[in-house]
Amino acid sequence: MTAPAPTAPAASRLNHLATLESEAIHIVREMVAELERPVLLFSGGKDSVVMLHVARKAFWPGPVPFPVLHVDTGHNFPEVLAYRDRVVEELGLKLIVASVQDYIDDGRLLERADGTRNPLQTQPLLDAIAEGRFDAVFGGGRRDEEKARAKERVVSLRDEFGAWDPRNQRPELWSLYNPRHRPGEHVRVFPLSNWTELDVWRYIEAENIPLPDLYYAHNREVFRRDGMWIAVGEVTSPRPSEVVETRRVRYRTVGDMSCTGAVESDAASVADVIAEVAAVRVTERGATRADDRLSEAAMEDRKKEGYF
Repeated sequence: MTAPAPTAPAASRLNHLATLESEAIHIVREMVAELERPVLLFSGGKDSVVMLHVARKAFWPGPVPFPVLHVDTGHNFPEVLAYRDRVVEELGLKLIVASVQDYIDDGRLLERADGTRNPLQTQPLLDAIAEGRFDAVFGGGRRDEEKARAKERVVSLRDEFGAWDPRNQRPELWSLYNPRHRPGEHVRVFPLSNWTELDVWRYIEAENIPLPDLYYAHNREVFRRDGMWIAVGEVTSPRPSEVVETRRVRYRTVGDMSCTGAVESDAASVADVIAEVAAVRVTERGATRADDRLSEAAMEDRKKEGYF
């Protein structure tokens, strides 16, 4: 009779969140060991906040050994920018800001007719990568967010123009990652690839990670547009046919104000949000990001041009 395979003692087995965290820490450490000039995309949104938290744990008690980069559209939520600056100051991080507004002001970019600036982030991002000579860019993208992101590997090669070719991806068997690239190229690294929105929120609860208040239910003046609740603000004014209402809402994602919608919610705590997210069947981008609705392949087209 064949003896059963040995199993690890129960006390040494990792739970689901600990397994995800361990994988993410492994990826971050591997890339820092193999590459010379990494940078972490940090916007103050929940995924980038979790990414930064993982990076801190990867190198604790030492400091995070790379700077953070934010591509500021000029239409970001003020509450999120204030949170970003507070975290950077508290942790003593080096923050690099690539400003879309600067590109518009000097004519390198033109304002879009639809008012959204999310697609305009690509060129400032690529220029910041080139100027910083960064060979690895850590991002908080997850495969469950959107079908183009579901196609991407954990370590994703970008060519000398910053473009992504979904047909030119490397196998990642047995958690082996290949960041090799030629001069002028770089890799995007997504340590949270295998996480879901629910995993992110459960991790935020387990690690007691603070977030911008927009992620929790609050009263806000909003109007309905394209099936989403858009907040009234400097860059989001209602049209004559759009009625402004005060609703209790929260944000599942906090991108460009001009294309990010809120959802009606009474979830005022992390536990409330976890219960809410566990019940939904639409991803946060699918539910609240107008820029992903421009076409069936909107995200993939932007990624091919260098978007993250």
